[in-house]
Amino acid sequence: MYLGRVVGCVWSTAKHENLEGQRLLLVQPVTPELKPTGKQIVCTDCTGAGAGELIYWCRGRESSFPFLPREVPTDNTIVAIIDELHVKRGGPC
Repeated sequence: MYLGRVVGCVWSTAKHENLEGQRLLLVQPVTPELKPTGKQIVCTDCTGAGAGELIYWCRGRESSFPFLPREVPTDNTIVAIIDELHVKRGGPC
Protein backbone atom coordinates (compact mmCIF):
# COMPACT_ATOMS: atom_id res chain seq x y z
CA MET A 1 0.00 0.00 0.00
CA TYR A 2 1.02 3.58 -0.60
CA LEU A 3 0.38 6.93 1.05
CA GLY A 4 -1.34 9.75 -0.78
CA ARG A 5 -3.41 12.89 -0.40
CA VAL A 6 -6.69 13.48 -2.24
CA VAL A 7 -6.26 16.64 -4.31
CA GLY A 8 -9.33 16.56 -6.54
CA CYS A 9 -12.03 14.57 -8.27
CA VAL A 10 -12.54 13.36 -11.82
CA TRP A 11 -15.82 13.67 -13.74
CA SER A 12 -16.38 11.43 -16.73
CA THR A 13 -19.41 11.22 -18.99
CA ALA A 14 -18.10 8.27 -21.02
CA LYS A 15 -16.55 5.35 -19.15
CA HIS A 16 -16.54 1.56 -18.88
CA GLU A 17 -19.96 0.28 -17.78
CA ASN A 18 -18.49 -1.36 -14.65
CA LEU A 19 -17.20 2.04 -13.52
CA GLU A 20 -20.76 3.41 -13.36
CA GLY A 21 -21.42 4.75 -9.87
CA GLN A 22 -17.74 4.61 -8.85
CA ARG A 23 -16.04 7.71 -7.48
CA LEU A 24 -12.81 8.69 -9.22
CA LEU A 25 -10.43 10.86 -7.20
CA LEU A 26 -7.16 12.55 -8.06
CA VAL A 27 -4.41 11.54 -5.61
CA GLN A 28 -0.94 12.97 -5.03
CA PRO A 29 1.41 10.22 -3.75
CA VAL A 30 3.36 11.33 -0.65
CA THR A 31 6.33 10.09 1.39
CA PRO A 32 5.95 9.05 5.06
CA GLU A 33 7.04 12.63 5.85
CA LEU A 34 4.02 13.80 3.75
CA LYS A 35 6.14 15.36 0.99
CA PRO A 36 4.71 15.02 -2.55
CA THR A 37 6.44 12.40 -4.69
CA GLY A 38 5.80 11.36 -8.27
CA LYS A 39 2.91 12.22 -10.56
CA GLN A 40 -0.72 12.56 -9.51
CA ILE A 41 -2.87 9.49 -10.23
CA VAL A 42 -6.56 8.69 -10.62
CA CYS A 43 -7.95 6.23 -8.04
CA THR A 44 -11.33 4.62 -7.56
CA ASP A 45 -12.59 5.07 -4.00
CA CYS A 46 -14.24 2.54 -1.71
CA THR A 47 -13.95 4.66 1.47
CA GLY A 48 -15.75 7.95 0.88
CA ALA A 49 -12.52 9.99 1.07
CA GLY A 50 -12.70 13.71 0.47
CA ALA A 51 -10.44 16.52 -0.71
CA GLY A 52 -7.35 17.04 1.42
CA GLU A 53 -7.57 13.70 3.26
CA LEU A 54 -4.53 11.50 3.81
CA ILE A 55 -5.20 8.01 2.43
CA TYR A 56 -3.75 4.56 1.73
CA TRP A 57 -4.06 3.35 -1.85
CA CYS A 58 -3.16 0.12 -3.56
CA ARG A 59 -2.40 -0.70 -7.16
CA GLY A 60 -2.54 -3.65 -9.51
CA ARG A 61 -5.02 -6.53 -9.51
CA GLU A 62 -5.70 -6.11 -5.77
CA SER A 63 -7.17 -2.66 -6.39
CA SER A 64 -10.35 -4.27 -7.80
CA PHE A 65 -10.90 -6.56 -4.76
CA PRO A 66 -12.84 -4.05 -2.58
CA PHE A 67 -15.61 -4.02 -5.20
CA LEU A 68 -16.11 -7.81 -5.48
CA PRO A 69 -18.24 -9.51 -6.72
CA ARG A 70 -18.46 -6.62 -9.18
CA GLU A 71 -15.55 -6.54 -11.66
CA VAL A 72 -14.41 -2.92 -11.63
CA PRO A 73 -11.59 -2.20 -14.15
CA THR A 74 -9.19 -0.20 -12.00
CA ASP A 75 -5.44 -0.02 -11.45
CA ASN A 76 -5.53 2.15 -8.29
CA THR A 77 -8.01 2.20 -5.39
CA ILE A 78 -8.20 4.18 -2.15
CA VAL A 79 -8.64 1.54 0.57
CA ALA A 80 -8.28 3.56 3.81
CA ILE A 81 -8.51 7.06 5.24
CA ILE A 82 -5.66 7.78 7.67
CA ASP A 83 -6.60 9.42 10.96
CA GLU A 84 -3.08 9.61 12.42
CA LEU A 85 0.40 8.88 11.15
CA HIS A 86 3.42 8.34 13.39
CA VAL A 87 6.82 7.90 11.71
CA LYS A 88 9.73 6.48 13.67
CA ARG A 89 13.04 6.24 11.87
CA GLY A 90 16.01 4.05 12.72
CA GLY A 91 14.40 1.15 14.54
CA PRO A 92 11.51 -1.23 14.84
CA CYS A 93 8.01 0.20 15.14
